[in-house]
Amino acid sequence: MSTGAAIHVTGLTKSYAAGAVAVGDLDLTVERGQVYGFVGRNGAGKTTTMRMLVGLIRPTAGTGAVLGRPLGDPAALARVGSLIEGPSFYPHLSGRDNLRLLARYLGLPDTEVDAALERVELAHRAGDRFRAYSLGMKQRLGVAAALLGDPELLILDEPTNGLDPAGIVAMRELIGSLAAADRTVLLSSHQLNEVEEICDRIAVIHNGRLIAEGTVADIRSAGGTGSLLIRADPLDKASAVVAALPQVTSVAEVGGALAVQTDPANAAAVNRALALADIDVLELRVVRQSLEDAFLDITHDNGPVPTGDQLEAR
Repeated sequence: MSTGAAIHVTGLTKSYAAGAVAVGDLDLTVERGQVYGFVGRNGAGKTTTMRMLVGLIRPTAGTGAVLGRPLGDPAALARVGSLIEGPSFYPHLSGRDNLRLLARYLGLPDTEVDAALERVELAHRAGDRFRAYSLGMKQRLGVAAALLGDPELLILDEPTNGLDPAGIVAMRELIGSLAAADRTVLLSSHQLNEVEEICDRIAVIHNGRLIAEGTVADIRSAGGTGSLLIRADPLDKASAVVAALPQVTSVAEVGGALAVQTDPANAAAVNRALALADIDVLELRVVRQSLEDAFLDITHDNGPVPTGDQLEAR
């Protein structure tokens, strides 16, 4: 087992009654200093994995370490900040007082509370009762609680849930600043455009199993070959020429242009074939597959999302 990684698990499994497997045989390594994205559809097993990492539930099988210590070890958890399954605070207390209670439990001064509230841009509403907070404000307070004690590792489950666009940008900047300060962040999110911008590596989990892992470019490649958009005259002749090329998977006419499924590296060859056929090429550009497109392709190819009792178990 690598003790140098912030997180390292092998064969991590969590199963429930009636044979429902929430997480199955998961191998995962998050290096120190990374912002690591953990993505999957609802019920894929993300939250269950995070709960095992911080010792909230015991794995059925497998081994793992967080900051070089066994899963759930108090010595490691003292250096971990987490927000899992949404924040939970006393509704009748203010945001500041909730954090003060937590800080005193951790043996931290009140100055830590004020600094955490500033970092999540909640200082101006810190005196309001938690029950009066919007969903986005509650989420920011949860992140502030995770920041108490300046943890080495942050495990954040949907930290942008309920945030407006400005709040999402602020959260992205905060996570970026944590990474710049040599902190490690494990982040689950449905905001794939945000994951795409801030994460060094990404893991895709589906039906409890890891189905893809790597950089954003790696995941995009796993999702498909990419495409070209071509505007040409005459269009019907161009379609026939391009469709006959061996490196082209498919051609479809969309809005007076051709959507061509092929590796973007083939753009020059496609352009050359059109020119040799005496076809005027008005536009030819690469359409980069987004992380969201790749995610949908990858998870679609790996079967349907579980429903009913399986979802509730996860």
